[in-house]
Amino acid sequence: MTEPARDPAAITEYHAHVYYDAATRPVAATLREWVEGRFPAARMGRWHDVPVGPHVQAMYQIAFKPDLFPTLAPFLMLNRMGLTILLHPESGRPRDDHTKHATWMGAVLPVKEDLLPEVG
Repeated sequence: MTEPARDPAAITEYHAHVYYDAATRPVAATLREWVEGRFPAARMGRWHDVPVGPHVQAMYQIAFKPDLFPTLAPFLMLNRMGLTILLHPESGRPRDDHTKHATWMGAVLPVKEDLLPEVG
């Protein structure tokens, strides 16, 4: 049996997790500056130089409302400079949002699903 279609109106915002390591941190910093300069409504998360939560690599988060998706998502696609980015919706289902509903730019990294609740 298939699941019923989900209404995209359930998406309250999006998160883009920008992954980096010691060698690519300067590249991640450049991308961060570009996003901050071009998308002032986006909220930039803290730098996490060690894995945190369900993420297995250092990263920072960019949170943004759905109205920015048509411009910010393509900007990240074209300007990620080889970095891996996990882009996912916030729909009230954290585990599904980070897995089933996720879009990856670059390498697909594992996500510690057991740390994510099914319902937020």
